[in-house]
Amino acid sequence: MDALGDATRRAIVERLLNGPLAVGEIAREFPVSRPAISQHLRVLKHAKLVIDRPTGTRRLYELNPAGVEALRAYFDRFWDHALAAFQKAALLNRAKTGQSHCESGLSLLSSRERSEAASSRGGGAPRQ
Repeated sequence: MDALGDATRRAIVERLLNGPLAVGEIAREFPVSRPAISQHLRVLKHAKLVIDRPTGTRRLYELNPAGVEALRAYFDRFWDHALAAFQKAALLNRAKTGQSHCESGLSLLSSRERSEAASSRGGGAPRQ
């Protein structure tokens, strides 16, 4: 998580969403030196968010799918907690008002149902 605490590193990760890039290609897009970008990439690599591979005389950096998945799983725990709290509040409200979930417009999904819905859309957070 600390690796993403810096705005430049977050921007580098965003650039790598489009595919692998060499350090020079990344550095051209930032107002900092190439050695500074290399240092940011080392931090991201140490955090297992990027991987690099030699290609000729240069190294290409790309997002590490396993690292990104671990980050997603970390945030999913918070999402699941938030949805569980919302569900609890909605159920308490429904009990107080006597409304059914259809009347109150609530769709209460289990964690597995939310995951399946997100997967069927190609990932991302479930939509309300």
